[in-house]
Amino acid sequence: MLRHNSLVAGILRKHRSWCHYAFHQSNRRCFSVRRTDEFNFNRDVYDLEGGDAQDDEIGRYPCVTAEQLARYKAPPKGVKMLVRDFVQDSLYNPNYGYFSQRADIFSPVDPIKFNEISEAAEFDAVVGRLYQEYDSNIDPRNVTGRQVWHTPVELFKPHYGEAIAQCLVSEYLLKYFPYEDLHIYEVGAGNGTLARNILDFFQRNYPEVYERTQYHIIEISPRLAERQRKLLLPQHPFVKIHNMDVFSWSVPVGSPCYFLAVEVVDNFPHDAIRYSVRRQQPYQGLVALTERGTIEEVWEPAKDPLILRYLTYRNAAKIKSPIVSYSRLAPYLHHVRRFLPFAPNLTSPEYIPTKLMTLLELLSRHFPLHRLLLTDFFHLPDSVEGHNAPVVQTRLKNEMVPCSTLAVQPGYFDIFFPTPFETVREIYEIIMSRLPLSPSGQAPRPSPMSTSASPLRMGADFFTANKHGRRKPLDGVTSTSGLPVGQRQSSVYLHREFMEKYGDIHATQLKSGENPMLDFYQNVKVLF
Repeated sequence: MLRHNSLVAGILRKHRSWCHYAFHQSNRRCFSVRRTDEFNFNRDVYDLEGGDAQDDEIGRYPCVTAEQLARYKAPPKGVKMLVRDFVQDSLYNPNYGYFSQRADIFSPVDPIKFNEISEAAEFDAVVGRLYQEYDSNIDPRNVTGRQVWHTPVELFKPHYGEAIAQCLVSEYLLKYFPYEDLHIYEVGAGNGTLARNILDFFQRNYPEVYERTQYHIIEISPRLAERQRKLLLPQHPFVKIHNMDVFSWSVPVGSPCYFLAVEVVDNFPHDAIRYSVRRQQPYQGLVALTERGTIEEVWEPAKDPLILRYLTYRNAAKIKSPIVSYSRLAPYLHHVRRFLPFAPNLTSPEYIPTKLMTLLELLSRHFPLHRLLLTDFFHLPDSVEGHNAPVVQTRLKNEMVPCSTLAVQPGYFDIFFPTPFETVREIYEIIMSRLPLSPSGQAPRPSPMSTSASPLRMGADFFTANKHGRRKPLDGVTSTSGLPVGQRQSSVYLHREFMEKYGDIHATQLKSGENPMLDFYQNVKVLF
């Protein structure tokens, strides 16, 4: 087992005093200083042949999961866990997790009147004023590390949600209306603003579609689920709110449906891997909460099933690791590098979206006829070291403070990751290319638009003109043309492209001609 002391590398580059401020209640310190040089703050070399006494101590710690830690009132000591379990526990532990205790979603009381604002500078001032008013009205249950953050759904309401509504209704009218109801499932609905904007848009502009709409919300937070009920049910009483973890969903949904994940997957737990420089073998990352109160990163050969399955999907998609050199000269360079002083023998870390992968598998298994709309960040500034690395930040005296390491006190820090959309799309299509079956072993029910005879018996490969860009057709399910062409594969859009295609961009245009809904969030993409 290989040890890497990320915590002692200095939690913050600029605001190191925050370390003692955040940890004083639990008597944890950011640095554990010994007379001997136990900690090398810039340590990049790992002993691949065996560990020292400290590594042996961590090796004896039990390996726990986030589910096991859910019953703890405070983070334990003397345990280790995979990076994804550490992130899951830090963010979602019901007793001390960040989202359980310290996160609030900013939502203006009234929509911003964009057409009455002169220019971007005035818009920034308006948002700043609204943000301060909202923050000052919140009951400070625990001001230490509490954050108020906003999403484009809230900032540009109702226009952002209406763009998504237009996307959904356009697809629905083309493919399913009037033979199927419009089934929508939204995971992590926050305040419920997106659901309200979509349903208001249907009710006002497409009443015949609104009458056929069934809207489901899957929300893990009891607090947010109650907020969604109060916002939605008075006007849209048919909305069903499932207060549960989406990964616990087990009910097969055989109807065509749309699944929304808007600004959600950035907080999905990720795993961390490194590769040995010499043999390019993957090592999985773990986080150890030591008996002495420090938090350390350790590495061991990759053996976790989710990590290995993600790497298998990526290899099947013919996507190479971005942190491994595939040059023909690489073996010779690695051999020479071994003799250089202080040369690392593991690559820099790479963070892989294993939890998102399990969501895609769940959709394939329980929602076989779904269409996924996923939007989130594809790039983040101020991230920690590594490829696809997260931003780790907290709030100190009304200012956001970024951290330089993932190994921070659980519950005090927001941890969010960029999404590698192109890689995720390829893995998603590989997962969806398999013929999905319900847990009973039965194929999903055929659509009323299907023919009486199974189209696959006619030989789906005969329709070669329709094969490009489409998935393998399901038995008994055809397109509106009656041909077994299969579902269209997903595409990746830039945020601006998606909004220009489906949104009312004139509604968010300032007097100067600038458009915040197009210009903001340039680091966001949409998979649909």
